[in-house]
Amino acid sequence: MPRVSVAARRNRGRVAPSRTAARAGAGTNSRHVVPTFTEDAVKKVWALIKQQKITVVDLKFNDLPGLWQHFSIPVEEVAQSAKEGIWVDGIGFDGSSIRGFQKIQESDMNLYPDPSTAVLDPVCETPTLSLVCDIYDPLSKQAYSRDPRYIARKAEAYLKKTGIADVSYWGPEPEFFIFDDIRFDSTENASYYFVDSVEGDWNTGRDEKPNLGYKPRYKEGYFPVPPHDIFQEIRSEIMLKARAAGVPVEKHHHEVATAGQAEIDMRYSTLTKMADHLMMLKYVVKNVARKHNKVATYMPKPLFGDNGSGMHTHQSLAKSGSNLFFDKGGYAKISQMCKWYIGGLLKHAPAILAFAAPTTNSYKRLVPGYEAPVNLAYSARNRSAICRIPVYVDYPKSKRVEFRVPDPSCNPYTMFAACLMAGLDGIQNRIDPGQPVDENIYELPPEKAARIKTVPGSLDEALDALEQDHAFLLKGDVFTKDVIDIWIEYKRQEIDKVRLRPHPYEFYLYFDA
Repeated sequence: MPRVSVAARRNRGRVAPSRTAARAGAGTNSRHVVPTFTEDAVKKVWALIKQQKITVVDLKFNDLPGLWQHFSIPVEEVAQSAKEGIWVDGIGFDGSSIRGFQKIQESDMNLYPDPSTAVLDPVCETPTLSLVCDIYDPLSKQAYSRDPRYIARKAEAYLKKTGIADVSYWGPEPEFFIFDDIRFDSTENASYYFVDSVEGDWNTGRDEKPNLGYKPRYKEGYFPVPPHDIFQEIRSEIMLKARAAGVPVEKHHHEVATAGQAEIDMRYSTLTKMADHLMMLKYVVKNVARKHNKVATYMPKPLFGDNGSGMHTHQSLAKSGSNLFFDKGGYAKISQMCKWYIGGLLKHAPAILAFAAPTTNSYKRLVPGYEAPVNLAYSARNRSAICRIPVYVDYPKSKRVEFRVPDPSCNPYTMFAACLMAGLDGIQNRIDPGQPVDENIYELPPEKAARIKTVPGSLDEALDALEQDHAFLLKGDVFTKDVIDIWIEYKRQEIDKVRLRPHPYEFYLYFDA
């Protein structure tokens, strides 16, 4: 049961060093000790509480697979602890009940809110302050190795320590579906799912009293105006709520698939901050959809025969305000450093997929010969390559690499960190990505296509790759061996749960055997 520590009374009036300084420690190999915050940081939170007339404080944190968890406390409980309780001593929770975390005999863990994440919760009707938290061990007072947000912060610290760059920028493009109905079950003698959408092309002949038509045909949802696009107003509401909560949404639109596929993009930001933004965006998307009696899902492949949902992820490095990926004389105006970064992504892509495409369903989307990016190649403008160099504009600051294989079922904290570590390994070892492939790889002659490797075809293969290739993730103690081990163990259980069950379509194929 969550409880605010009252030990803060002993610390009343304490002047704390800055959080950044406290977390820097002696280097990225040392565990971050319990954070402390400046008096100004805490004062800003209390000013927001007063300004918005907050009555509830909601503490959010990430489990290992990537789902936000939370609990709420009345604002009076925080005030009772000399207005500092959750800042000085944290607040306890049961770590053994969270996926991928503690064993029952070591369940006690502490949350420490990050005051920089304080916003008025965009979903709750009761005036609620939302705070994203970091996780610490109450006995050792050290940051928890399996806290995804800690992994992201360590990746950023390691980047600075290498001296290669001082900041990385991230711009994911998460796609999702908005459905009207979803039913599914799997028992010993039955298994099924049923998805429905008023916008689904399969409903053109349904008696809807009246059926108004305008249902996007398969693969033709990108992107006609209303009335074809019936979700314009819902997406606009999502965009405005997300922006009010500090998420820098740049645009929204219908995506390729029928049945309400959508994309909402955000302006680039730093690694941990962008992961925070993505979690908040998904939270808003799901809750606004529910408010309209609809359901949103980031499942990569919920429909057969139409596009799945990916999350193309733009990334770049900068130092002293200068984009290190730009070179006006280079191929597609990218630098040699960018090529090496791409070399790291291509080399380690099979292992990265264990974090970037982390579900068995992910590989229903990543199928060779279809639109999904499965080819281990790079190119300018070419969407059939796994690494694409956008050329919309010539601004030096805009030069980046778009890694097209991730999907939005991933945990952004660990996925971004894994990509960064792969790219840095490419730079450190000067990994040559080879020549760009500026042709439609899907239409290459068989003998030429055979020379281009593809990503793993299943989660099982991706986990095997991670098992064999993870030394690059362990640099700087960014990922620790226990995180790699528990991730592989947890995900292999999911594989068996799917592999052991008869598939409904197998009855169509084999029942008359």
